[in-house]
Amino acid sequence: MTAILFLVLRILLSITLYAFLLVLFYYLWKENNHQGIQLSKRKIPTITLKIKTDDTPNRNLFFESDEVLIGRDTVCDVQLSDENVSNHHARLRFHHSQWWLEDLGSKNGTFINDHALITPVVVITEDEIRCGLSTITITISGENQIETTKKTLMFENNGNNND
Repeated sequence: MTAILFLVLRILLSITLYAFLLVLFYYLWKENNHQGIQLSKRKIPTITLKIKTDDTPNRNLFFESDEVLIGRDTVCDVQLSDENVSNHHARLRFHHSQWWLEDLGSKNGTFINDHALITPVVVITEDEIRCGLSTITITISGENQIETTKKTLMFENNGNNND
């Protein structure tokens, strides 16, 4: 009689354990799907590039994609007809909720706010990129830019908020 009781208890314990694991995997799957939907709804802030060159009129380009390629090549999103610009000179890429600028091994280098670009850096509104003789001024729209601007103002005011 005791053996039958222990067998029934073991079977009930096994069923309970498998039911717990099934519920656990269900909730993990549900949370994973929820995060995937949230990521797919995330909107990339529009980036506007104002391009200034000596020999052509200023032009504004608007991008909603997560990557903008700058260079002389025809496949580049921003084509600069300057012999000092490499075919694939630099790249703007949106990841980790920020726009990043990266030099792609250009011959004459990429400059941001008159500083040579050595490693990828985060860019914000009113940053100026110089590739060859061309200057590109950045404007970023969206919530992320507002937060970055507030942080920048806090650092410029040394954390003092005089409002």
